[in-house]
Formats: sequence, C-alpha cells, structure tokens
Amino acid sequence: MGKKSEGKKDKKPSNKLSLKQSLSNAWFAFVLGITFSKSIVIHSFFQWVIGHGAWVFYDGYFMKKIVEDLDANKGFRPIFIFIMVTCVVFMTLEFYENYIENVVYPLETNRLFAGIYKLMYKKARNVELSCYEDPDFYNRYTMAMDGAEEKVTAIIRAIWGTIIGVISAAVVFYLMFEIDHYAILFILSPLIGNFIFGNFKNKYEFKRYQEQAPNEKVLNYVSRMMYLPDGAKEMRLSEIFKLLKKQYREATDKNVKVAIKYAFANAMLNFWRITFTFTVIFEGVLIYASYRKLVTGTISLAQLTIMTSLMVAMTWILIRVFESIMELLKNAVFINNLRGFLEYEEVIPEDYDGETPSKTFETLEFRNVCFSYDDEETIKNLSFTIKKNEIAALVGHNGAGKTTIIKLLLRLYDPTSGEILYNGKNIKEYNLREYRDVFATTFQDFQIFGMSVKDNVLMGRTYENEDEQVIRALKRAGVYDKIASLKDGINTMMTKEFDEDGAVLSGGQSQKVAVARTFIKDSPMKIFDEPSSALDPIAEYELFKNIMKEGRDHTMLFISHRLSSVKNCDKVFMLERGQLIEEGTHEELIKADGSYAAMYKKQAMNYLAIENVEEVRL
Repeated sequence: MGKKSEGKKDKKPSNKLSLKQSLSNAWFAFVLGITFSKSIVIHSFFQWVIGHGAWVFYDGYFMKKIVEDLDANKGFRPIFIFIMVTCVVFMTLEFYENYIENVVYPLETNRLFAGIYKLMYKKARNVELSCYEDPDFYNRYTMAMDGAEEKVTAIIRAIWGTIIGVISAAVVFYLMFEIDHYAILFILSPLIGNFIFGNFKNKYEFKRYQEQAPNEKVLNYVSRMMYLPDGAKEMRLSEIFKLLKKQYREATDKNVKVAIKYAFANAMLNFWRITFTFTVIFEGVLIYASYRKLVTGTISLAQLTIMTSLMVAMTWILIRVFESIMELLKNAVFINNLRGFLEYEEVIPEDYDGETPSKTFETLEFRNVCFSYDDEETIKNLSFTIKKNEIAALVGHNGAGKTTIIKLLLRLYDPTSGEILYNGKNIKEYNLREYRDVFATTFQDFQIFGMSVKDNVLMGRTYENEDEQVIRALKRAGVYDKIASLKDGINTMMTKEFDEDGAVLSGGQSQKVAVARTFIKDSPMKIFDEPSSALDPIAEYELFKNIMKEGRDHTMLFISHRLSSVKNCDKVFMLERGQLIEEGTHEELIKADGSYAAMYKKQAMNYLAIENVEEVRL
C-alpha cells in the first residue's frame, strides 16, 4: 500500500533466527513473565531446583551413602532413619511441586494470558486499518495470538531448566570424574542426540507449522460459517455449501501433503535423537562398567553402582537441559511473531498526538490528493472543498473511490501524495482521536455487536439522559417502532452470539441502528456511507428526509448510489476511477448533460414509481 506497505515489509519478523535473536526473544518473553506474573518466574525456578536437586542428591549422595554404610556395616537403624528422613523431605517437596502444577500454573497462566492479550489488543487497536487488509500481517497476528501465554511460560521454564540443569550437570560431572575419567565421554551421546538431531527436528516441525497456518485459517473460516448464522440462509437456498466443502477439503488435502512432506524426515530425526539420547549411553555405560568390574577388576561393586546411578542422572539432566534449550529456541521463533507484532511501528498509530482540532467546523479540503493501494493508484490528484453547514455528496459507479475518500478523510489511510486540510491545517498535525471525534460516521460495511441495542447505538460513549437520546436517534433512523416491540426494548441483546433470545434484525433494520449511531453523536460533521443500501425506496425517502434535517445544524457528507437522494445537496462530486470529473448542484450537473446526467437518467427509468414522492426540502 504505497509507503505503508513498504513500512510493514521492513518490520516483518524473520523465521530464521540467529542464536543472538533467539536469546533476545527469550529475554523478551522472560520480561513479559516478570511483568504480568512474578509467581510463574519464582515458582518455576524452585521447581527446577527441586527437580534437578533431587537427581543430584539421590544419585550423587543418597546412593553413595547407602552403599558405603552397608559396606561399613553401620547397622539397620541409622540407615532406616536416613531413608525415612529423606522420604519425608521428598514427600514435602513433591507436595510443593503438585501445588505448583495444579494451583500456581493454572491461576498464574490466566493472569499472564490477561496481561499479554491486553497488550496485544491494545496494539491491535492502535495499528492502522491497512494492517487488517494485509494477509501477511494478519497471518503473523494469528500466529502471535496462538497460545502466546503458553509459549511465554514455556520459555520461562526453559530458561530456568537450562541454567539450573547446567549447574546440576556440572556437579554430577565432577562426581563422575572422581570415579572414572573416561566414563564422562559417554556424555557426548545425549549431546549429539539432542543438540544435533533434536535441533533439526524442531526446525522441521516449525516449518510444517508455518506451511499449515494459511490452511488452518481456511479451516477455521469454514467451521465458523457452519455454526454462525451469517451464511445459514445462503447455504439452504443455494449450493454454496458445496464450495465451502470444497474449500475445507482442499485445505485439508494441503495440510496432509505438508504433513507427508515432513513426515519421513521427522521420523528419522526422532529415531536418531532417541538412539543417541537413550540407547547408546545406557547400554554403553553398562557394558563399560561391567567390563571394568568383571574383566579388569578395577572398580568395586559400590563404585559400579554409584557410577551407573550418576550416569543415569547425568543422562536425564542432559536430556532435560537440551530439551529446555530446544524448547527455548523453538518458542523463541514463535515469540518472534508476538514480539514483531507488539514492536510493530504503526504508520498511523491510534495514539498519535498533536494539536486539538477546533470543534467549530469551517472547511475540509482535499488538495491534490493521490492514493495507491497495492501499487495501484485508486485516487488521482483529487481536489475539492466542503464548507461549514454545506451538504455534500460523493457519487459515482462502484469502484470510483468514494469509500476510500472517506477513509482518507478520517485518516484511516494517509495519502500517497497531496494533503487533506481541516480548518486550513493538515490533518496530520492533529491528535488523531480528537480529530476523528470531529466526525460522526456510518459506514456501509457497519458491524452490529453482540451487545444491547442501546450499547450498539452509544458505542461506548456516555451522554446525559442516555435512554432518551438513544430513543430519539432510533426514531430519526426510522427503527424505533421495531426496537420498542422487542422484549426488553433498547436493552434487548442483539445477535444470538451470547444470548439465545437475542434479536436478529433484518439488514435494513440493522442498517438503521447503525445510522442511529451517527444521529446520536454530537459532532460538527456527519458522514453517511451508503446509509440506505439495504432500504426500500420509501424507507430511503424517510431516512434521507431526517438526514437532511440533520444538515440544518451540521456539515454533511454522504455517499449514495441513488442519485435521487442527492437532489437537494449543496454540492455533488461526481467521481470516476478515483478522479473528480464533475462538481456542482444537482440542477447544474443535469444542465451540463455529462456523466452525472446520464447516470441520473438511467436510474430514473428504474424509479418511475417514486417520481411523485415529495422531494426533500429544508
């Protein structure tokens, strides 16, 4: 999208990370953990200390003491007391670990979830509209949302697992070295199994995940269409279900092909990882120890027992260390999407600060504005001015650029070149939210939310005498009689998303509720984007009569594909392929006998039935 697209591409996170980037991402996740859940960080540390400490104690000290006491014939009582005390300590620590797993993690993961998703929703609220229209950005956002709190928790545990594991391995290494200098060579086996084969396996698994992500999006979309009411009627009155089924089948087939693509490589890598991690070291140590005991006689039975026990401990510690490292590296790549999303530098941030615009509307001017979408110029050298209390209309065929102009006006996009001026000042100089508050807008592609009718009209704003204001706005939009007939009136829940008794209005009725949002908002300029697209001619007439009354005290701009609705506008701007080709009043443009007149005459032939309807006069 012109410069914006280039900016986003520059910020695209890489999926091939260096060790430095992986560690940096791990630290980023660790800081998130400290920020939102110190308990996870602290308890995870102690859990690893207990886990590895138990191995070191049991195989490095406990077994050694038991064997030495037996050799020294110290008697049953001291050995029994030592075992029982150890048992009590281990049971206490086991109780604590169960508390961590079953109480701390479930509770704190939810807290971490809330904190991370609050950041993500804030970022999603702050990024420019074009991000939502970029499939690549959307895919990264989806991947960032995919179990973010679980990945952060996994990294925290992996960090502590690595650090404490390395310390534990060093202690066991020292104890083994005291018994046999050569036995420590067997440590190379789990290193090869985990670090080499395990590392490659994790990389392949992530590649598979990446290739399947777009297909998963299709599968989720089809599943959503199957249980939401949005497409229910169409599926029953058409053959669209066949196409949805085809989409689902194609996405599934692609996922299967991706799985097959990586299946053999993953299986072989996993085979060699297990072989080097377990088989080689376990069998090798037993053979080596047996040789020294039975052939060379250079090791005692007690030393053989302790050395074997230490080697088992070392094996499991190293396995856990490298599992932690691989877990850290794997999730560091996933966290790269989260970090890339949270650190994305918005082109038009919603918290963009600047001057406070005057609520007294004087002029709005487009001056030589051009705009490109995906390198295709959709608005070309556009210039026009709207003055205080004027009623203006943008008209033209579909694709003329009318809605894009509204989005530029509201600074949802920025022009590729040229400038937009509000009261003689470039709109980029204003505080973005305060600037947008100058306008009350109804978009053609409005959204009805799973909230009450009242909330759907107020849209989070507060007013004095709210109920009266909402009812007044609904009356002016021509939908109050329908709302009043509902069980709870303006407090009725809309849609059945959260309430099985929720109201499901017709397209025209829903559109009128959306129009009521613009009526209720006290803004100097009001914008209506195809406010009557779902209405019949009579309902449209009544709505535009009320819109025109609104124009007595406000500056108005609306888009309409029905030219009969713009007869009484002060200005009509005729657009074609992003260019302004005609400008004037309805009468002036009819006399000019250009594109506007031709379009009007064609539409008039289709609306002869309403030609006698009284024209809206103020």
